[in-house]
Amino acid sequence: MGRDVPALVFTREDRRRYRTKMQECLEVFAQMLRESRFESERPQVGLEIELNLVDDRAEPAMRNSDVLDAIADPAWSTELGRFNLEINVPPRRLTQGGPDAWESEIRAALNHAEERARSVGTHLIMIGILPTLRQADVGESALSENARYRLLNDQVFAARGEDLHIELDGVDRLRTYADTITPEAACTSTQFHLQVSPDEFAAYWNAAQAIAGVQVALAANSPFLFGKELWHETRIPLFEQATDTRPQEIKVQGVRPRVWFGERWITSVFDLFEENLRYFPALLPLCDEQDPRATLAGGEVPELPELTLHNGTVYRWNRPVYAVADDRPHVRVENRCLPAGPTVADTLANGAFYYGLTRALVEEERPVWSRMSFRAAEDNLHTAARHGIESRLYWPGTGEVPVPELVLRRLLPLAHLGLERSGMDAAWREPLLGVIEQRCVTARNGAVWQKETFHRITAAGTGRHEALRRMTQQYIDYMHLNAPAHTWPVD
Repeated sequence: MGRDVPALVFTREDRRRYRTKMQECLEVFAQMLRESRFESERPQVGLEIELNLVDDRAEPAMRNSDVLDAIADPAWSTELGRFNLEINVPPRRLTQGGPDAWESEIRAALNHAEERARSVGTHLIMIGILPTLRQADVGESALSENARYRLLNDQVFAARGEDLHIELDGVDRLRTYADTITPEAACTSTQFHLQVSPDEFAAYWNAAQAIAGVQVALAANSPFLFGKELWHETRIPLFEQATDTRPQEIKVQGVRPRVWFGERWITSVFDLFEENLRYFPALLPLCDEQDPRATLAGGEVPELPELTLHNGTVYRWNRPVYAVADDRPHVRVENRCLPAGPTVADTLANGAFYYGLTRALVEEERPVWSRMSFRAAEDNLHTAARHGIESRLYWPGTGEVPVPELVLRRLLPLAHLGLERSGMDAAWREPLLGVIEQRCVTARNGAVWQKETFHRITAAGTGRHEALRRMTQQYIDYMHLNAPAHTWPVD
């Protein structure tokens, strides 16, 4: 959502005014698109990483306010749960600073934060879902202190009118209800940002949608929830269910979910913002004093706060972002489908694959989205979340093929090509995309390591939660070594 909000009760008048302001913002946004007012000459990439907090026993630590105070860096912020934090890594040009610059910057920031977290008895872990998290840990008391989260929680349940139903079948079976949205806090992700020109936005968004399933299969890192072994990337279905404002009767009427893959390829960034207003009622109808029309007419850049706040409550796996930086507006694709972790090395390999592959697909003479149904891309995402790197996914020209074969034969060469066109030479590309290659060769990623390690520990007679705790402690040790997860031994 991106900003703090006050605790209050919304009236019908608030909602009417907000709807009017959102429409004004959308019209101003359309005018800005027509007049080509956007920054596109120096495109940048960005990165956000959500993390969990644990104590010395690798159990969840509800201490994010204390840790934030200890870190004392504006790049860090709270997330939904008191056991979550997020770092917003400063944006940069993709090839800025040389091969090791971004990794060094990220590792330095995380190491500093870990040092400060230890001073208050906690530790950071990059993982899609914290394996030691129990259902009792995600009650109302786990909501972060920021009023925006409680307000969002209240609005979701006001829209639903009943408790959330969470239902998942994997190796184990999970059936439960929740009376807050805090189960969503179990989902911690990596978010890659890619600034593009408005003219290119649709192509890059379509490309990102087309490869979302492949991304999730390669990087799955969330096989456990509330002590149950479920999907390889359980974070995907959990997020879809834990933020669902629709009771069952509304679902069967075909109302769109707020965690949404979408339903069509697009032709403009405008399509997505227009869909937001057309399909989704406001959860947080907070009006800003800025008049977007008057601001634009006066030669200044409007922030479009109502449009952006509403956009922040529609949880697309690839989200459009409008923002103003240094008095210049820009648009970017926010890629949200990947879990956090396991290491910085894995994270940057995932980023290299994403940035390189999307560019190559965008520049193909016959785009992949012209040869692939939107439904096939969505099916790929859920198949990949369920089966991870063991998935068989559809790709045009090949049919359904195992993920490692698809990546090694078709997609990895394209990722190399895209990065080369972005100015990244082979000596730089090879170590990054080599991680992706070896994941495919070994068929191993974070989810596979977690599952194998858990079963090895339980085979010795250790109880389920204790096995998850020991596995999580080992995970943290390997995470700090920064060796990619496919190299981690199962001791």
